[in-house]
Amino acid sequence: MPNRPGDPDEYDWLHGKRPVSSSADDDATRVIPTTGPTTSPAPSRRSPGPSRPPAGPPVPPTPGPPAGAGRRRPPIGKILKFGIPLLLLAWVAYLVAVPVVAVKKIDSVDVFPAKGRPADQPGTTYLIVGSDSRDGLTRAELKKYGAGGVGDVGQRTDTIMLLHTGDGKPVLMSIPRDSLVPIPGYGTTKINAAFAYGGAKLLIRTIEENTGLRIDNYVEIGFGGLVKAVDAVDGVEICPTKRMRDKKANLNIKKGCQNADGVTALAYSRSRYVQKYGDITRAQHQREVVTALGKKVVSPWTVINPWRYSRVVNAGTSTLRVSDGTGIFALGTFARAMTKVNGTDGLTCGIPIRDQAIHWDRDRALALLKLIKEDRTDDIGSNLCTPTGLIL
Repeated sequence: MPNRPGDPDEYDWLHGKRPVSSSADDDATRVIPTTGPTTSPAPSRRSPGPSRPPAGPPVPPTPGPPAGAGRRRPPIGKILKFGIPLLLLAWVAYLVAVPVVAVKKIDSVDVFPAKGRPADQPGTTYLIVGSDSRDGLTRAELKKYGAGGVGDVGQRTDTIMLLHTGDGKPVLMSIPRDSLVPIPGYGTTKINAAFAYGGAKLLIRTIEENTGLRIDNYVEIGFGGLVKAVDAVDGVEICPTKRMRDKKANLNIKKGCQNADGVTALAYSRSRYVQKYGDITRAQHQREVVTALGKKVVSPWTVINPWRYSRVVNAGTSTLRVSDGTGIFALGTFARAMTKVNGTDGLTCGIPIRDQAIHWDRDRALALLKLIKEDRTDDIGSNLCTPTGLIL
């Protein structure tokens, strides 16, 4: 039934008007209006979210652990303690390995006579021979060295030297290749003919019979070997006493001390036609070159520089020949002795001779050879050991 005017509207409670309740049950289901101003309903309860930082400048993110932070770095002391010894060990191994490998490339030959040799003597005596064999050289190398035609022109030697080492001073003694001596089976002739007739074996027999010295080791180096060895140490110092021009030796150098490369050192060692004493002075120049080479070979820089060390050790191995049994230790002793002979700790000289023909001075030669044979080199006087072999 519709409401009459003035009758309370049953929906007045929705509009904030006090309703007319007919029963207590009705009051229980209605909102009781307030007489004051209307207030906003209380916010609904929600689950609390994450707290927000107060307004302000952005906070930089906290950096994470660096890459590899989980791995512990070894202390520098441990690196030095173990790293340096390992490097030194590797270096020593290299210094040993290079000559061991190089020695295997050297030809060894049977050069000692089977019988009739002097008995063993104190100390060690080396025979050093410089062969002028052209075998293995190219046309360009022959022209560069001033060595004539192509190929092997036979067994000849321009250089014959004896190196003795023992308890006293080392002695390097030249035997001029034109020395007139008896050669077994060939009579008296120039000593280098023994090499041409019967190679190293006949040369050793000839030297041993004429000197009484027993040869313990034989070292032969060819043309190209000397050039390569000198170039490997960046040249050697030579000190000619005058300007030298020798077309036959392919030599043109000024007077005074200077650094010579391999080709120049070879030419200086071979030159004989512009010298006052010819073959005698040539032998003197040969000693000058080989002793200068020996000093450069064993210098600290050779050992420190691995590339130079390898070049020096391997230089000339293709043209080097040694006697059977001449191993790395014998060659090491040889190299050390060569550094001392041309100074206060050693002696260098020519075998005593009496003229330029070349005849040996018998008395002086026997006296010098006796001291070497007995390893009493400290007793050798200046009258026995002279640069040319002559008493001037």
